[in-house]
Amino acid sequence: MNTTMSQKLRRQLLSGLIQAAIAATCAIPGWSVAQTADATLRGHGPASTVVTARQLSTGAVRRTRTDKGGSYALVGLPPGTYQVDAGPGTERTVTLSVASVGTLDLGAAAPAAPAPSNVKALGGVTVSAVTLPEVTTSEVGNIVSLRDIDALPAASRNFLEFADIVPGMVFTRNADGTTSLRAGAQASSNINVYIDGVGQKNYVLSGGITGQNASQGNPFPQLAIGEYKVITSNYKAEYDQISSAAVTAETKSGTNDFHGDVFGSFTNTRLRAMTPAEQAAHDKTQSHEKDYGFDFGGPIVKDMAHFFIAYEGKEFDSPTTVVPGVTDYAGYLPASVQSQLGPASLPFKENDWFGKIDFEPTDHDRFEVSGKYRKETSISGLGGTLAASAGLDTQNTDKRFDIRWDHSAYSWFNRLQMTYENAFYAPTPIIVGDGSSYTLTGAQLNKVIVQTGNSPLAQQNKGQKGPAIQDDLTFNDLEWNGDHVVKMGFKYKAVKLTAQDAGDSNALFNYAVTPAGTEAIPYQVQFGSPTPGISPVATSSDKQLGVYIQDDWAVDDHLTLNLGVRWDYEKTPSYLNFVTPANVVAAFGMQDPNAPPGQTYAQTLALGGVNINDYISTGHNRHAKTNEWQPRFGFSYDINGDQKHVVFGGIGRSYDRDLYESLQVEQTKQALSQPTLFFNTPDVPCNVGVNNCYAWNPAYLSIPTLQGLVSGSNAGKEVDLVTNNLKAPYSDQFSIGMRNQIGDWNTSATLAYISSHNGLVYTLGNRYPDGSFWQNGGQPWGNGIPGFGSLIIGNNGLETQTTQVLLSADKPYTHESHWGATIAYTYSHTKQNNDNADPTDQYAFDYEWIGNYPYTSSGVAKHRLVMTGTLDGPWGFVLGAKLTLATPIPDLNLACFGATPTNVDSGGSAGSGCRSVAIAPPGNGRFLIGGKIFGYRDLDFQATKNFMIYGNLKAYLRFDLINAFNWSNYVDYLENWGSNGVMSSRPVMYNPIGDITGYPRTVKLTMGVSF
Repeated sequence: MNTTMSQKLRRQLLSGLIQAAIAATCAIPGWSVAQTADATLRGHGPASTVVTARQLSTGAVRRTRTDKGGSYALVGLPPGTYQVDAGPGTERTVTLSVASVGTLDLGAAAPAAPAPSNVKALGGVTVSAVTLPEVTTSEVGNIVSLRDIDALPAASRNFLEFADIVPGMVFTRNADGTTSLRAGAQASSNINVYIDGVGQKNYVLSGGITGQNASQGNPFPQLAIGEYKVITSNYKAEYDQISSAAVTAETKSGTNDFHGDVFGSFTNTRLRAMTPAEQAAHDKTQSHEKDYGFDFGGPIVKDMAHFFIAYEGKEFDSPTTVVPGVTDYAGYLPASVQSQLGPASLPFKENDWFGKIDFEPTDHDRFEVSGKYRKETSISGLGGTLAASAGLDTQNTDKRFDIRWDHSAYSWFNRLQMTYENAFYAPTPIIVGDGSSYTLTGAQLNKVIVQTGNSPLAQQNKGQKGPAIQDDLTFNDLEWNGDHVVKMGFKYKAVKLTAQDAGDSNALFNYAVTPAGTEAIPYQVQFGSPTPGISPVATSSDKQLGVYIQDDWAVDDHLTLNLGVRWDYEKTPSYLNFVTPANVVAAFGMQDPNAPPGQTYAQTLALGGVNINDYISTGHNRHAKTNEWQPRFGFSYDINGDQKHVVFGGIGRSYDRDLYESLQVEQTKQALSQPTLFFNTPDVPCNVGVNNCYAWNPAYLSIPTLQGLVSGSNAGKEVDLVTNNLKAPYSDQFSIGMRNQIGDWNTSATLAYISSHNGLVYTLGNRYPDGSFWQNGGQPWGNGIPGFGSLIIGNNGLETQTTQVLLSADKPYTHESHWGATIAYTYSHTKQNNDNADPTDQYAFDYEWIGNYPYTSSGVAKHRLVMTGTLDGPWGFVLGAKLTLATPIPDLNLACFGATPTNVDSGGSAGSGCRSVAIAPPGNGRFLIGGKIFGYRDLDFQATKNFMIYGNLKAYLRFDLINAFNWSNYVDYLENWGSNGVMSSRPVMYNPIGDITGYPRTVKLTMGVSF
């Protein structure tokens, strides 16, 4: 009687949940994602029987019961190898991957293995285990296994560098050694990485995750990563704060046997080829790179408690190149500046720690405590147009602490998790005082040729810290027109965001450069001017709340539905409660000094389509959005019910967030403004005494003198204002594809479309007296707010569109075959409405409004192919290879070629006559056959020789050959847009002596011991 009532109650509960989820999905357009790193095991067995799964490495046991139809689901399983049974004669040994759903049917007799097995040594016993592939998921993505991490060539110890073996992903190492991970046309800041189920999102800076903004380091010790899954779209409702790709990783844990590793790797100047810039300069910059570390884990109490600790250090000096930003202008620069062009170096040091303790007092409870500590020191910020004197002394720290409690029963599973994070990024200029920026003139006045020294914006201190709590509850024994696993949860964070945007110890002078040479006096200066009594550091006690529900509904042996919806809410007090200073508000009501008498500056703006009341905040007229609903729907259809041929797809919406460094400028520009003053020069004239224009005086080379010019006034002080109706950025995603198992190979073909909306962007708010934005081909930079400087306004408006064909084939490594391989091909058709190749740059000054920008291609290769292979060779060798080919990435820029100014943005052209373009240079290399169609080519190899020393004590020597053929993968462009209103037939080419991405040919030697 009680059992019947319980089943009826569960059916009623499930029916209500499904109806609510479907109703929400139908009512709201959009979609979302799933962040757990745990695995789920589903299948069939004898009816009403206990199913037991025992993890062989730790002795952890999980149990559930099959229903009357024989269905079962075990959720929340740490990835690993398990012995699973539903009674005598049904025993199976299987391996479950990270963030996956495996299917295992337990009959009276164990059937033949569905796939070749992997042999694992556990506790001194060799175990043959079947790896269960995940083929019935609606998610678009794939697994990066520990075999991939260990056996593929590795240029760094950044575990994310293997993510590009998944179609749609691009891992980039820039010439300055910094790295980024990107998917499609969206910025790296739109991804999220979840480690042990905890998002590592950076709320303040770009880079996607904390610690990765402009960093040469690794986000996490690679020794501590077990494996990870990359999901490029159609993630489930549990994934939050993301609009691009998700990476979910599981860390290693201690086992019932003590195990450890120690390693060190090394490369230096002699072990690498010269960069193109070094070849041109006939001088090889001294460089070296060292990686070293250890891990150690084992039992505290066998089968009950374990520990694990990992450390990795990194030290290197990387070569980079200082290259003029404009072709053929280097000879017009002063000799002292020309001497700073060419090769330069970037010293860096990192310490990265991770530790974990797990404790399972019962078969139903598991506790985990873990911590991470990362610290970096480096000289950064140079290379490209930034000379060595513009370098930054950067401190980068990231500390996290997590504690979680898992409780399991036959029919449900709950995880309660509490976390704390503390991450800060603090660059300061290595040279204090005056810096110089050398620029073009006219319509390209903002085009930098080279910069020496720094502006006040170079000194920063930005970060986040605070606690979070989340709870996820899963019901795994629900029946209603099929079998259901229903998961629901919430997360609440209270994070203090901090941003110091500038300092007052540096000033940047701009000098005009023409074919006649460099002007002797500057035409502009920017410097820091602190406001007495106001802190230059902006802080905000951010509150975040997210809730979700999702249902993985196995309708039958063929059809699986993934129904979910999530809701997110964020309150950022420093934006919501900001009050526009009274003197700024008053200035808008003042006479526009350039307009007819009686016309206020607010009226001038109104003539130009800017309603200043949309930006003036009273502290009460801004409200946190409560409509961020994100339905997510996915399906998979197993054609024959044998997991061989599966059609899958999905549609949904996912909200990201506005970075705090973009929101805080309203505060910091007022507290520590960076006034811009102009000087009357022959090449860049201005009217002395009007709009902050001064006659040059050498005394102005003193920062205190400059500060004295604006003391007690607001002259030249930039005013940044954000719309009062700010929305969160989001993406809408659609995918359809098919997976097939062909022999030992798993293949997938997917068509994916992602459109992102509502990116925050800043444009110039200034207008001429008649409301126009253009006059004589020029913008109203000198027509700022009366008594202040320029008006910069922030609105939603950045958009991207990505259509991709994603093809993959992988042959998993098995001990029997001794080899594994992956193939990933991506075709990308991308668009964006900004001419900045850096998608993290949120400033757009080339057109009047962001909506006036034409859609051009993004900085993404149209074709990209990544192939890898690993092989167990003879005599204890393990071999690996990786080939990457990509067509050229377009040059995104403003092309000015002498067209007559129209003084109106129209037909894709700006009022200056210039045009936003994205033009790919001709390819610079071929591969095997065909012409020079590639812009990026890289072939890497690795060979590892393993030695048995004594018992379980082993040693190895490893040899990595990176970029074996020394292909030059250029990133700098030579531009010749044309003249007399006619664009050149070949306006863009690679700069053959500029920076490269990746590495020149490099040999890396590694030595290690394990036990």
